[in-house]
Amino acid sequence: MAKAMKIAIIDDEADMRQSISQWLALSGFDTETYPSADEALGAISADYPGIVISDVRMPGTDGVAFLKRLMSADSTLPVILITGHGDVPMAVEAMQLGAFDFLEKPFDPEKLTELARSASAQRRATLDSRALRRELADGTGIMEKLIGGSPVMEQLREDIIDLGQADGHVLIDGETGTGKTLTAHALHAVGARAKQKFVLFSCAGYDDEQLEMRLFGGEGAELALTEQARGGTLVLDHIEELPERVQGRLLAWMIEQGVPVETRVIAISNLSEAGKSVEDKLRPDLYYRLATAKITLPPLRTRGEDILTLFKKFADTAADDYGAEPLELSAQEAAQLVQAPWPGNVRQLMNVAERAAMQSHRGSGTISSLLMTGEDEGTPAVTTEGKPLKEYVEAFERMLIDNTMRRHKGSIASVMDELRLPRRTLNEKMAKYGLSRADYLEN
Repeated sequence: MAKAMKIAIIDDEADMRQSISQWLALSGFDTETYPSADEALGAISADYPGIVISDVRMPGTDGVAFLKRLMSADSTLPVILITGHGDVPMAVEAMQLGAFDFLEKPFDPEKLTELARSASAQRRATLDSRALRRELADGTGIMEKLIGGSPVMEQLREDIIDLGQADGHVLIDGETGTGKTLTAHALHAVGARAKQKFVLFSCAGYDDEQLEMRLFGGEGAELALTEQARGGTLVLDHIEELPERVQGRLLAWMIEQGVPVETRVIAISNLSEAGKSVEDKLRPDLYYRLATAKITLPPLRTRGEDILTLFKKFADTAADDYGAEPLELSAQEAAQLVQAPWPGNVRQLMNVAERAAMQSHRGSGTISSLLMTGEDEGTPAVTTEGKPLKEYVEAFERMLIDNTMRRHKGSIASVMDELRLPRRTLNEKMAKYGLSRADYLEN
């Protein structure tokens, strides 16, 4: 499961440091405190896994000088400044230098938590993007992350390859947790722009003026995102959050590029409002320009056996992290996984798999307990529509062969004997389910 984001808190007043730290720790953050900017600079690197909250007026290096040092090392690091009443002009200057936001004393702790969450979400997206770029020398690695042999996943991979090599803008939508950001990375990685800039930006959590400044720049602002992405790909997450005025300016900028486009735009919609679509939130001319090509990510509940394939991958990884034995599912547990509605999709499945591996390591808990609905903890979270019997049979069959091969460490004879299958039938079924004897042999 995702680790809590770190927050570095810098203030020369011990009581203020401790107060902010305790409040944010209660909100689920991993806090660390520093009495001076100079001490914090030694601990905050360019890939710092979190955000920074700093007072402005401090002895030695003040908050603005501290901000400049941080921005020179990593211009994407979110920094929230805390100011006294007379420091607001200085804070405005800091915003132009790249600060995420500022709070004036005395401030509402809830407002601080809200800002910290927004900044952390942006930081997580930046670090994820950075990690993926480092991992990929070409497009093949990221395509391997789009796991699954279901027809909808086969089609998704074909669409990514086709659209990735085209030159138009793309709109990606789908339910939460289906892998929209990963798909955006894949589109960039398999196309002609793979060696050019990939800039990912979340449009959520900003007011109109901030959005316009980040996207298009302005006097005293940092380099505009449209300039940072020039010649490459600009990914706008939460595109539905763009206000009307900024939508108009984005459209004008896209039109100015002409054909072929200089900078490709990939828009990601995360709209979860019932009965609404991203088309309802965007002006028609912008929507149709973005939706020249559109990819809708399939929800996990439509992906059949992929559910067990993904669960096994996530659970095995977690078990390895915990130094535990690989988790083995019973037929009943496999049925529960395949039938669950998965409103959080792959992200939720990963969480359940990791928690299941942890429970198994501790010798407690069940898959059933992890699949209970929040509304009624006594009711298993299963679909009402059901699935074809063929899906259940194939899922159980694959799970049973996989577990038996694992238990017998790849001994075909032992598996044939236990399952009472002739060798040809076993070979055919292993080929059908993508199982290889080599994966079970002891090294």
